[in-house]
Amino acid sequence: MTPSGRRRFRPAIAASLAGLAFLAATPLAAQEGRLLVYTSQPNTDAQQTIDAFKAKFPKVDIAFVRDGTPRVMAKLQAEFAAGQPQADVLLIADSVTMEGLKRDRRLMAYPGADVDAYPAGLHDRDRMWFATKLITTGIVYNTRAAMKPASWLDLVRPEAKGQVAMPSPLASGAALIHTVTLTRNLGAGWGFYEQLQANAALAAGGNGDILRQVATGEKLYGMIVDFMPIREKAKGAPVEFVVPAEGLSAVTEPVAILSTTKNPEAARAFVDFLLSRDGQELARRQGYIPAHPAVAPPEGFPARESLRLMPFDPVAALADEAASRKRFADIFGQ
Repeated sequence: MTPSGRRRFRPAIAASLAGLAFLAATPLAAQEGRLLVYTSQPNTDAQQTIDAFKAKFPKVDIAFVRDGTPRVMAKLQAEFAAGQPQADVLLIADSVTMEGLKRDRRLMAYPGADVDAYPAGLHDRDRMWFATKLITTGIVYNTRAAMKPASWLDLVRPEAKGQVAMPSPLASGAALIHTVTLTRNLGAGWGFYEQLQANAALAAGGNGDILRQVATGEKLYGMIVDFMPIREKAKGAPVEFVVPAEGLSAVTEPVAILSTTKNPEAARAFVDFLLSRDGQELARRQGYIPAHPAVAPPEGFPARESLRLMPFDPVAALADEAASRKRFADIFGQ
């Protein structure tokens, strides 16, 4: 190469190196600034999640607002109406609520999210929301009960008459998902709930109240989210959690980026963290079944191969939400 050629080549190398340095630095530089998460996680879980993310991205000034999903959504809808949405990321209980936001164009797609290790159909097909864990609903029973249920249909047997408690889908999004899942997967459909009503099942209260009733023997059987009876059994409560033969329903505590976020790079980093092995191990330590199939459930939970999840379509559930609530109310006179 001639001296003049070398002189022309050096600036080109410098420019290329500068460009590479810029590309390498851009994501890290962008993962700074403020990030606000609206979540329905319990306070302790939410703080642990924020702290774990902060440890990996110390330049992000992350904070969270926590309440139950209905109140979180009421706050968010009021902000939408005022034209001043504050949250960047939403981490709530159920996919049906996320589908409503997606329908209303309130979510930002994240095509680059790494979900290759996850089962097909677990996340939104358009990558606007992503499952972070599996909170299943099965059967809890008091160990003093004579009948040990193994099927959803056992709850309508004569031995269970007047002894079944369950959360109402009129007050709980997770209970609605459970109800819709059962009616679409059990052969009797809504007839199963008609049989429950005829068998004097009680549909009221939340999961905590169901656990109390079954643990004290006030009721012998209940429909309940997995972690509550499993944790109480470990403390000595006379309860047992059952995976029914037909399978379980599940909510997935999805995470999504709002389309109005002011910090999309940090928001994507938050999603990446929750979907990563570190984020999934955190879910396990918090006492939940990780959504990632390679991360084992916590101690005391059913083995992953026994977690038969019944199919659930959140898009169809959203379309039929009002009709499903009305059908349940008509059956139980609520």
